[in-house]
Amino acid sequence: MDKFNKIERKIVVLPFVNMSGDEELEYFSDGITEEIINALARIEHLKVTSRTSSFYFKNKNLPIKQIAEELNADAILEGSVRLAAQTIRITAQLIHAEDDFHFWSETWDRKLENIFEIQDEVSLHIAEKLREQYGHFEIQDHLVEKRTENIDAYEYFLKARFHFNKWNPVDAKTAIGLYEKAIALDPDHTDSWVGLSDAWSFFAVTELKPREEAWRKSREYMDKAYSLNPENAGVHYQLANYAFFYDADFQQALKHAIRSIELKPNYPEAQQFVSLMYIISGEKEKAKQHLEILQSIDPLSQETLFYRAYYFYRTENYTEALKLFDDCLTQNPNNVPAFIVRSYCLLKMERYNEAIDFLEKMPEEIVVHNEKTGTLCLVYILKKDKNKADEFFSELYQEAQNPGAFQAHSYLYMAYASMGKTEDAFAWLDKALKMKSSVLMLNYTDPLTNNLKSDARYRKYKSMLFFETENLEMQLNEKPPILNEETADIYTETLNRFIAEEEPFLIPNLSLRSLAEQVEIHPNKLSWLLNERMGKNFNEFINFYRIEYFKKLALDPGNRHISLIGLAYESGFNSKTVFNTYFKKETGMTPKEFLKQNGSAL
Repeated sequence: MDKFNKIERKIVVLPFVNMSGDEELEYFSDGITEEIINALARIEHLKVTSRTSSFYFKNKNLPIKQIAEELNADAILEGSVRLAAQTIRITAQLIHAEDDFHFWSETWDRKLENIFEIQDEVSLHIAEKLREQYGHFEIQDHLVEKRTENIDAYEYFLKARFHFNKWNPVDAKTAIGLYEKAIALDPDHTDSWVGLSDAWSFFAVTELKPREEAWRKSREYMDKAYSLNPENAGVHYQLANYAFFYDADFQQALKHAIRSIELKPNYPEAQQFVSLMYIISGEKEKAKQHLEILQSIDPLSQETLFYRAYYFYRTENYTEALKLFDDCLTQNPNNVPAFIVRSYCLLKMERYNEAIDFLEKMPEEIVVHNEKTGTLCLVYILKKDKNKADEFFSELYQEAQNPGAFQAHSYLYMAYASMGKTEDAFAWLDKALKMKSSVLMLNYTDPLTNNLKSDARYRKYKSMLFFETENLEMQLNEKPPILNEETADIYTETLNRFIAEEEPFLIPNLSLRSLAEQVEIHPNKLSWLLNERMGKNFNEFINFYRIEYFKKLALDPGNRHISLIGLAYESGFNSKTVFNTYFKKETGMTPKEFLKQNGSAL
């Protein structure tokens, strides 16, 4: 058997259904879903599909098996939330994806004032049931921390996040107001400070607000969040964005992004950022590793699709890149970076007229200042249309004299490279670097600058821009076994003796945790013992004994008056489906076939 620490199981948490009878409370059911996703994502070796990909299926009545296949998932969690006055009801059920088998469900009725305790209880219970069904992983004592004493502040935070996740300026502005209300009630609510920083960085990067003002506010809020909790993954992600897009400091940006991933491995935005940093610095293998993680946790995200396409462009596989950029634009015709980099692909493929036609179709409302001008300048240079090239180059050159015109800085550098003007390219680079142009860092190693890459100065500037990326990522050494050989032998003997003498498998609601308490072994150690030493997960282990007990009862002539399912219940099963599933899995036949083979019939 492959050891579980080399296998990562994957779960999809589908959006919990709002059963409150009020559409205005949709933010709450969405918030509970996201909190459970974040809680389960803390468990090592359990991959949890990100919010973006799981929410893709919201309000879509698709078969569970289809969803599981699209997301390559082992298990699906679905549930509902009902909020009434100051009480909350949460229902949840786990489904084994391969055969659409519901193997666990539970309902909780609790007071709303205990919302964090509820989320922790639900998340821990789900984690336990996943471990019992799929194999060993270690579960912390708590998966959800109490982040505020003020329930109203928390509700404002959930509402703010609900709006911000819509990714448009109107909802982002609404989110800022709601985050501010949360902070007014609880000035120490770190997540709301992170949310404010995120919202203002959105306005800064999109330039929908004055750049300097937006970045100043974003930095102010991220500093406050950092002072409250320097180990918050979201804070480090914000610091990474600020370091790159404002300070043009590649090394600090990569350092914070990697720290963000160390704190929260299933963080798709941070994985995107790290892959981008490695792509532009030429670390293609590292970029690919993070893209693979991103693909596994957020496969349906438009951002994941874009970064995959961008990776193919940067590795000069233009045909594959073009195909994926077309997919991006099919999903979102207003995807600005997909429009631009698709144009780059056409240039590298020498399809100049097609590139011009394509750029002319770019919706005016999404054109970033100097982006279209710069791209068309490159087209006409490479097409060797001198008149048009001179016209666009003159406009670009004038724009680039503005210290804040970062797009123009980058395109002027690429224009010089495309014209083969190496001296001018490096002379301009000297000036642009002093203006802290982050866009220039994005495009420094672009394939459109290949003319410069054989020059010794190219390597020198590359070293200045990207510094050393070695040893920034935490080295993950393989953990030693949770039990040594001697202790494992003792625990195995103790467990087998307890099973034989006490027959705990006859208890229908027996759990790994309750069995661990009875044999006085920590649940994490018992989980490891069952999976690593005995080669079975908890359910397989317990149900083996239940099936053996059932066989003994079923072959006893004195039990002929009892139905098969009655005997199954007497053997510790509490579900006909579970009994039939495990009996077939264990014996390769149905219970009736077993009896017939053994010359008995009930």
